Amino acid sequence: MLFSCTNNSKNEKIRASQWLLGQWKNTSEEGIIAENWSQPNDSTLIATSYYIKEEDTLHFENIILKETEGELVYETTIKGQNNDKPILFPLLSETENELIFENLQNDYPQKIKYQRNSKSGITISVSGKQAKKIVSEQFKMTKSN
Repeated sequence: MLFSCTNNSKNEKIRASQWLLGQWKNTSEEGIIAENWSQPNDSTLIATSYYIKEEDTLHFENIILKETEGELVYETTIKGQNNDKPILFPLLSETENELIFENLQNDYPQKIKYQRNSKSGITISVSGKQAKKIVSEQFKMTKSN
């Protein structure tokens, strides 16, 4: 009986994160920020994230949200940063509508937060110390599919 109970809870954190799935976008005078999330298997969500200003892609990253042995980790690889190697942000806390990841060793950001505001709206917050100052940025995203 115990085996079936633990088996049922397999990939529970990924299932609880499925509200991220879809295409999210923020369009402003500064440009377009977008994240496109999909689920290739039962323990992983993947995304591409980019920032485009006029015709230039100023930021591009690949994100993997992976659950291994009940632990959820946000892995980001940003083109042109960290020698194109992934940076890991373990899950710090979670609620039904919020995921917070933290890596205090990273230069910036140290914290990444996804907050579900509605079925069609999320806020992505990145924060941490930069040049000895606390910096925080928020991006309100709307689902486009």
